[in-house]
Amino acid sequence: MKHVLRYLAAPLLSVALLTGCARQEAVPALPAPTALGQNASASGFPEGFESGTKTAYTSGSVTLGSGAWTFADALLGNTSADAKTGSQSARVRNSGTLSMNFDLSGGAGVVTIAHALYGTDASGTWELWASSNGGSSYSKVGSTVTTSSTTLSTASFTVNIAGTVRLQVRKTDGSTNRLNFDNITVESYGGTSTGGGGTTMGGKKFLFDASHGELAGNADWALDVDNGTVPRYPTPAASGITSSTSETYWTAALSSWGVALVKLGNSVENLPSGTAITYGNTSNPQDLANYSVFVVDEPNTLFTASEKTAILNFVKNGGGLFMISDHDVSDRNNDGYDSPAIWNDLMSNNSVQANPFGYSIALTNISETSSNVLNSSTNVILHGSQGNVSQLKFSNGATITKTSGSQATPLIWQGSSAQGLSNIMCATSTFGTGRVFVITDSSPADDGTGSPGNTVYPGWTEIASHAPLHLNASLWLAKQQ
Repeated sequence: MKHVLRYLAAPLLSVALLTGCARQEAVPALPAPTALGQNASASGFPEGFESGTKTAYTSGSVTLGSGAWTFADALLGNTSADAKTGSQSARVRNSGTLSMNFDLSGGAGVVTIAHALYGTDASGTWELWASSNGGSSYSKVGSTVTTSSTTLSTASFTVNIAGTVRLQVRKTDGSTNRLNFDNITVESYGGTSTGGGGTTMGGKKFLFDASHGELAGNADWALDVDNGTVPRYPTPAASGITSSTSETYWTAALSSWGVALVKLGNSVENLPSGTAITYGNTSNPQDLANYSVFVVDEPNTLFTASEKTAILNFVKNGGGLFMISDHDVSDRNNDGYDSPAIWNDLMSNNSVQANPFGYSIALTNISETSSNVLNSSTNVILHGSQGNVSQLKFSNGATITKTSGSQATPLIWQGSSAQGLSNIMCATSTFGTGRVFVITDSSPADDGTGSPGNTVYPGWTEIASHAPLHLNASLWLAKQQ
């Protein structure tokens, strides 16, 4: 996927929004949240407002991809002043609302909504409301949100209501200031399955990051992308995956990897853009404490100080981190940082421990197929349950330098290199009670499928060792082998 460099702006991801009538009644209260599990995106979601036409604020119905909605004091905006991904988003003024005219039969778990100011308008406030009686009455979900930026950000609401539910977004400040809403995601709520909040047969939960520019430019480093939006749960639901399911069941460059993990009895999720990386935050349904392995494939924006603390403490306390970088000078979103620099910043500039994994990523760019593999018949990543690893092909990748005397274990080196501290292509390490695997090229994980218009490259199947390497490393990180 990297034979053509991508330096386009990253599509913004994530979101979920839904609406109803403008009255602010709080009767009657919704049923208490049920102790069930979220398991898939609701049918028709994510909603990106790309279909339908409504050019006036006058109250009226509009048919979107998810179904029919009523827009009151709202329209579909497609001007340069409308904050949006794709061609249009919803624009709301005064005390306007966006209301679903249909019920979600599978309930609603976590709902996310992307929001921003329209043009140069001042800040505004809004809320999410939900109805379990066909829109006869609504109750507020979560806290009132204040929108103060012209850049889309994501608000997350834990609805956790089983049965029929419809949702409504209400602008609450009453001012003429306009707000944009886009990229709505809704997770169903009812029961658990291999593909949802629960696991089966002793499986583990894998979280794939899509919150740090992983879709920048021509990249598609996610499990699934739907109309430019990365949903928390890939669609269709993972519960439909069988031993014969093709990786094209989902559409993104890491779909083969995700489908393979589900076939092994594990569950997989994306971490959508705008969703926080936290550890120990019980109010965040995607807190790292809820997962066994965190996969980050070529991040293109720096981790914040709190995110670095969360990631390192997650590993220190037993979690698994799958680190993937690309080559030097691979800044896909032109923010001044590429993935080697971003990973090095995590390891050298944090409040937990300097050089926690015992290596750094060298600012190099190599392309070669190497058979210079560590001679160890007992290493479960090179010789694990998913097959043997004898080669690794880099199509523009960096290299790794091990700190002398550190706990890091190099696995594969450049073909002409001595098996020493430098010119390493992938390695393992430990930190506290957790485990880390690092590979410094994103091409081997690329399965050749992606969003329309993106140039992808089938590295996953190009070399027979690539899939076993990534899957063996995944299971090792999850302490399944």
